Amino acid sequence: MSARFVVTGTDTGIGKTIFSAALTAALDAFYWKPVQSGLDGETDSEAVLRLGGLARERILPEAYRLVSPASPHVSARIDGVAIDPARLVPPELQARLVIEGAGGLLVPLSDDLLYADVFARWQIPAILCARTSLGTINHTLLSLEAMKHRGIPVLGIAFIGDENLETQRIIGRMSGVRVLGRLPWIADLSGDRLHRAFRQSFDLPMIAEGLR
Repeated sequence: MSARFVVTGTDTGIGKTIFSAALTAALDAFYWKPVQSGLDGETDSEAVLRLGGLARERILPEAYRLVSPASPHVSARIDGVAIDPARLVPPELQARLVIEGAGGLLVPLSDDLLYADVFARWQIPAILCARTSLGTINHTLLSLEAMKHRGIPVLGIAFIGDENLETQRIIGRMSGVRVLGRLPWIADLSGDRLHRAFRQSFDLPMIAEGLR
C-alpha cells in the first residue's frame, strides 16, 4: 500500500479543501472525503476535481453524503442517518491517498464520536491546516494538543493566508511541529494559479518523504 495521509484543520472555511486539491494534484494522488455535509452547490470532492485538474476516477466516493450544510452529527440527524464508524475505513490503494476531514478536529460525527477519534484509530500522518490571521495561535496550539493527547501522528502544519512571520514562528517553536509552508490567498482562484502557488510555497519532496 502506498502513502496515505489526512488533511485536517483548526476550523472550517480556512482553505483546507483548496490545499487538498493542490496537494492531491502535486502528489498524483487519489482524494477521499469520508463525510460530506451539504449538497447544494459545489461539494468538496467536486472542488478538488475542478481545482486539482484530476481525472474523475481519482475522486473516491464519500462514505456519507448528507444534505444539510451543518456539523455532520446534525446533518446526519436531519437526514435520519446514523454515521457508523465501521464505514469510515480508508480505501486500500496502490497509490497515494489524500483524506480530507470536515471543519476542525473536534467536529462531532455523532453524539459519541469526534473526527479526531477516527483519525486516532487510523494512525495516518496528518497535516494540520491553520490560518495566519488573528486568533490562529490559540486555535492551532489547542488543535495540536488535542492531536498529541489522542496519539494522532502529525506530519506538519500548513499555513494558509497572508504572511505573518511572527505567528508562524511562535506556533512552530511552541508546538515543536514542523512547518511545511504557507499557501497564500489567491485572487481569481484557478487551478493553474493554485498549482503555481503551491509549488512556490511547499517543498514537495520533503512532504512526500514524510509520508513514507
